[in-house]
Amino acid sequence: MLSHFRRWFFSGILITAPLALTIYVTWALITFIDDQVASVLPEWLNPQFYVGFPLPGYGIIIAAICFILIGALTAGILGKLILTMFDRLANRLPLVRSLYGGSKQILETIMASQSDAFREVVLVEYPRRGIWAIGFVTGVTKGEVQALSKENLINVFVPTTPNPTSGFLLFFKRDDTLILDMSVEEAVKMVVSGGIVTPEDPNKNREAVSLTELSGGE
Repeated sequence: MLSHFRRWFFSGILITAPLALTIYVTWALITFIDDQVASVLPEWLNPQFYVGFPLPGYGIIIAAICFILIGALTAGILGKLILTMFDRLANRLPLVRSLYGGSKQILETIMASQSDAFREVVLVEYPRRGIWAIGFVTGVTKGEVQALSKENLINVFVPTTPNPTSGFLLFFKRDDTLILDMSVEEAVKMVVSGGIVTPEDPNKNREAVSLTELSGGE
């Protein structure tokens, strides 16, 4: 009987913990955004001023409206002119130039509609042959790095476990990588969980590529 209680206890944890964590993180994010928006808005724009109690999520709605309005304004000639002037001003300030230019370039790369950044999951041999790691293709290698290589290279970001936001930028020949069918989200879950959460193979009946062959039989 005790074994049944123990099994039910751990089953309850497995069911409750992810749900509770998701609710907690979501609520904390909503509350954080609401507090930040409330700190910059006049009191008469805060719904709490009229209803007497805070309305969760109003900050996200107002922030989304502001983003839409800014995007609409900068789409016109006057908006583009103001944005160009701001870019020139930011690029003349030493510290601001590095932060603003770097963050803008990263966001433009990731959010561009035709960008391949973080849209392809691959297996690469790292840190040595015979050991495989999950990586994300972030684009085709350009500039001095490509000019110094005789091979056509691709940029691969190899994340660390359990924090996928840190990792290593490596350069591989396309033929030295194995393209996976799993989505970026599935790959991130696998990295964060340390391999505990493993997505199912959508092509179970296909002829598997031998990792041993790719590594030259080593």
